Amino acid sequence: MKLKLLCAVTAVCILPLLAAPNIAAAQTVSNPSAAPDCMNNTAFYNPTLPPSINLPPGFTASVFAKNLNMPTGIAFLGNSSSFEVFVLESGHGLPSVCNDEMAWPGGPFDIKNPFTPDILVFNRNGTLIRGPLGKPTSAGGGFQPSGPAIDIAFVNGLSGGRLFATDSNQSTHQHNGQNNSSRIVVVNPMTGQVTPFITNLPTGDHPTEQLAFRGDGWIYWSQGSTTNSGVVGLDNGGGQNQSDIPCQDITLSQNVFISSFGPPEVATSGYSPFGVQQPGATIKAFFNSFTGQVRQGVCDGAILRAQLSNANNIQAFSWGYRNPYAIRFPPVGHPLYGGILAGMDGADERGNRPSNNAPEEIHLGRQNPDGSPDYHGWPDRYGGLATNQRVYNPQGGANDDVCPAPFDPATCLANLIKAKAIPIQDVLAGPPQQITGPLALEAADSSFTGIDFVPDAFVADPVRPGAALYSLEGDFGFSPPNSDNPDTEVGHEIKLINFNQLPGSPLALRIQNFARNSTNDQAFVTNINGFNRPTNIRFGPDGCAYVVDYGAVRDLSADSHFVGSANGPLVQIPGTGAIWKICPM
Repeated sequence: MKLKLLCAVTAVCILPLLAAPNIAAAQTVSNPSAAPDCMNNTAFYNPTLPPSINLPPGFTASVFAKNLNMPTGIAFLGNSSSFEVFVLESGHGLPSVCNDEMAWPGGPFDIKNPFTPDILVFNRNGTLIRGPLGKPTSAGGGFQPSGPAIDIAFVNGLSGGRLFATDSNQSTHQHNGQNNSSRIVVVNPMTGQVTPFITNLPTGDHPTEQLAFRGDGWIYWSQGSTTNSGVVGLDNGGGQNQSDIPCQDITLSQNVFISSFGPPEVATSGYSPFGVQQPGATIKAFFNSFTGQVRQGVCDGAILRAQLSNANNIQAFSWGYRNPYAIRFPPVGHPLYGGILAGMDGADERGNRPSNNAPEEIHLGRQNPDGSPDYHGWPDRYGGLATNQRVYNPQGGANDDVCPAPFDPATCLANLIKAKAIPIQDVLAGPPQQITGPLALEAADSSFTGIDFVPDAFVADPVRPGAALYSLEGDFGFSPPNSDNPDTEVGHEIKLINFNQLPGSPLALRIQNFARNSTNDQAFVTNINGFNRPTNIRFGPDGCAYVVDYGAVRDLSADSHFVGSANGPLVQIPGTGAIWKICPM
């Protein structure tokens, strides 16, 4: 994934915030790699412009922090009159040769390396007061250098306590995920010293992700699937990624999934290493095919929890998700109290079990009364429907395993039919328990990244008590846009859920737009000051919503396509990340 990086000392080469105080005036920012065409991957960026974000009357948006390197997490410490804001910069999170932390001129342990994780601490006015904290070091004691780090959270919320974070070496050179490299760590909020809490968690397409607490002595986290759709394919590091780990005993279907017609033909069963066929086999709960061992409680496509007083006591809380990235507990008294609200990202058109139109989903997960996790249907249900429904048939794309370069649509379609990829075949012989369906659906490829429940101070029309806001990062161009009309394409925005709580009436989720760019596209594409890729949302002690914006990414989409055929597919532009602050007037 990586080539040599060399940062030229120019107005368009962006270093971390501390090293580039003059970036605020920049209007064009580039990826800092000197590899061919990397610096031609540029993005408009001017956070001093008035925000071009449409909001309901009575709300305002402003830039709280700017010039950040791919932020994904945020946490607060203090009260409404005096608080600190901790921002996690994620590091190398996307596969492109232009995002190589290892070839940075100062090396992967240079404090100025924008492609390694760290934490910055701001006061309530947005002034940097500490950091970067937790930068990787050759002796350890920091975040893992290849990243990404995903989330941070204090165990006692605004009151503090231990500061937890998630990180991994997912974005490594060999393939898109150093297997079992994800961790949950404790970070000293003053010194940045990083101490492992739980290690060797599954890593592949998705690492260990967001954190949640509810004051019951456990830490909860989202553990994404290691594959796109339950089967290791060529899209998983050429087949090197570890296979998915079930949270309960499962029986595989008789189906195998073709990556190559050979000779020899390469076919793979679900929940199995690449090229391994075991139709009808039983896979035991928590069996990790990469290690050949069972580790109690550790599985993926799930929401897991561990006892704060005993990190070895790990349990599956809820499972059967592809990537339940965004998680949050409803407050006491809420109609959803007792479960965990999860925003799940659906499957892409890629690999040996490709699909199109798989929606994003909102779920309410909880453990069963016997302590087992409830089950939500993945990998054989998308949007509550069987995956063999025609709406999910792959259209045929360059990222499908049986459609090698040079891509030809007719040949691709013929190969998909030959591989029995249309309609999509089941991975499992049947679900391990009754399926819990989604509460609501969101547009395909809109990408859930954060969710939080509003405090009373944020309640003003159209926001009602008990409502939630959620962030949508937007697509990466693996499938066609989710709308033919750019004005109605979903993604790169914040949405509002009001919950009908009237006495005697059924619970209902009422979803509407809340914060969206005036141009209905990423800010850098249309040269405005607005959202690029919202990757989290959390309410601060001041009652305002803080939106974490990853910054510009040049991807596979037609309007933001990366420059240089060897540089893709997802080129990060460091220095274009921001924290937005949305407040009621």
